[in-house]
Amino acid sequence: MNNMLEQTFWGNSVSGWLTAAVAIVVSFIVIGLLRLIFVRKLHAWALRTKSTWDDFLTMIIGKSAVPALYISSVYFSLTALQLPEKVRNVLHVAYTAVLTYFVLRVATAAFRKLIHTYIRRQGRPESQQKQAGGLIAIVNAVIWLLGIVFLIDNMGYDVTTLIAGLGIGGIAIALAAQAILGDLFSYFVIFFDQPFEIGDFIIVDDKLGTIEYIGIKTTRIRTLSGEQLICSNTDLTNARVHNYKRMEKRRVVFTLSLSRRMTYRQVQAVPGIVKEIIASHAGLQFDRGHFSGYGDFSFNFEFVYYVLSPDYNVYMDKQQAIYLDIFAAFEREGISFAYPAQTLFLEQGHAAPAKNEVA
Repeated sequence: MNNMLEQTFWGNSVSGWLTAAVAIVVSFIVIGLLRLIFVRKLHAWALRTKSTWDDFLTMIIGKSAVPALYISSVYFSLTALQLPEKVRNVLHVAYTAVLTYFVLRVATAAFRKLIHTYIRRQGRPESQQKQAGGLIAIVNAVIWLLGIVFLIDNMGYDVTTLIAGLGIGGIAIALAAQAILGDLFSYFVIFFDQPFEIGDFIIVDDKLGTIEYIGIKTTRIRTLSGEQLICSNTDLTNARVHNYKRMEKRRVVFTLSLSRRMTYRQVQAVPGIVKEIIASHAGLQFDRGHFSGYGDFSFNFEFVYYVLSPDYNVYMDKQQAIYLDIFAAFEREGISFAYPAQTLFLEQGHAAPAKNEVA
């Protein structure tokens, strides 16, 4: 029996191979027990808390930390044996690559979780999480690039030349793609500063519509006429944007031009009549109403009120209802609106020139 255990295979005795196998099995059992006890307790504790970071920690341990421990137990058990230098190098490179993969996986998942948590704490809608996809993709690419450079360096290669080449190449790309990089940085500005978001109704210069998509380079707007307007992010961040979605209430100013044939009592009553009409509608806030001045051929009145809703259709419905009520009230009171008319003065023997006026 001892002779069998002392026999050598690939530079190690049978007892050495058995010791390595036993170490792997024992490690797997210990890790499995720890996973069964610790992870289950952690998961049960996470279910009782409101925070989502403990759920994230449970997921990371189950999907990344535990597999990494299994692989580490195999690696260290095998490296305890007397192996050829080439085999040891292959094992080292493979282990480093796998471990780097799990570390990068945890880093990218943590960054994604951090961004989504930031969005939720800001009270932003689900559309912002979709918009964050571009930012997450860019940062993930940078993390994986750094991880690959780290892996190459641990494999024994000199990465100084590679980093210098990447730096020179990066400068050349930056000079050749200034517009694209400008749009990319503008995307970061839009994401963090939030001048608008998906679903907002905006006006940019003479264009108006609803934000449909915010990308890394361009933002797409669905205009009122139906077509899709594609704008670069740089143009939007440099422009003056009117965001009507953020409007809490809408200020409305309108004027009335009434006939000069009105009596003093009627002129005096007009502000009160209009105020009463506006106050009778729900969702409106009357501000002021005045006899604002004498027109060339009319009495002019100015009124201001607020619609306590940013919705444009609500504003138009309320305005229409007010106009109809004003028309009915003025009809009852015998108040007429000013309108163009001509008065012809006749003299004996010939007609005098006509005079334009508003009745």
